[in-house]
Amino acid sequence: MDTGRTIAGVVESVGEGVTQFAPGDRVVSANTVPCGHCWACRIGRESLCENLEFLWGAFAEQLVIPARIAARNTYHLPDHVDFAAAAPLEPLACVTHAMAESGIELADTVVVHGAGPIGLMFVRLSAARGAHVIAVDQTPWRLTQATRMGAEQTVLLPTDGTPESNAALVAARTPAGRGADVGIEATGYAPVWQQNLLSLRPGGTGIMFGGTKAGASFPLDTTAMHYHEYLIKGVFHHTPRHVATAVDLVSSGIVDGHDLVSEERPLEALVDSLEDMAAGRGSKYAIVP
Repeated sequence: MDTGRTIAGVVESVGEGVTQFAPGDRVVSANTVPCGHCWACRIGRESLCENLEFLWGAFAEQLVIPARIAARNTYHLPDHVDFAAAAPLEPLACVTHAMAESGIELADTVVVHGAGPIGLMFVRLSAARGAHVIAVDQTPWRLTQATRMGAEQTVLLPTDGTPESNAALVAARTPAGRGADVGIEATGYAPVWQQNLLSLRPGGTGIMFGGTKAGASFPLDTTAMHYHEYLIKGVFHHTPRHVATAVDLVSSGIVDGHDLVSEERPLEALVDSLEDMAAGRGSKYAIVP
């Protein structure tokens, strides 16, 4: 089963030298593995590895997991976790990476900008960490999902709002209207990056998670950056440590992939599913060969 970048299934055969897996094992695999020896890996920044090995072709009925990924980023899946529940593992590992960088503490006010699948994971994990979570989106049904995932408040933004006006609406929901302790951008749109920054309290942390199109930018008020001591963090991809944590979150039930999967569909419906995703007509679709 696959939702785009996560592969879960049953081992049919293993290559020479593979001892940790056997035919019949239920496994889940990440889509990359770092090399372990470049400058980034040597300083513990494996998400920035210069030699990431990728695993593509996950929509196929069968595929071969490369030896390096099998060794470092493939995991046994407990019998009580079905494949659909494990399907969002790859984005969950990325979110786990961002959570590790966020500094979220008990009783913090966390604003999650975007309530798509990624945003919902941020809502769930922030709430599990003891934060007061405000979910922000332009789609009512997504905000309903965010409430189910643990958001205490939701903000439905107008479709014609500006980063400044939207940020004002968001900040008004925070204690004393001063802004978020931690803001998380989960859409991949540069104006929302700006909205996230403008929604922070002085000294707040902005996690810029969603990847934007090449060349996108947003204005930065350098005076505010200096005197308000904002901390802006870009977060990319995951590492084997974060994948392992994501497997644990799924296995323990803290995150249930079923909450994110709109529908299971056959391989023949792949193109329709991708088009529906692009049009915002669903959260995640699990493709079952």
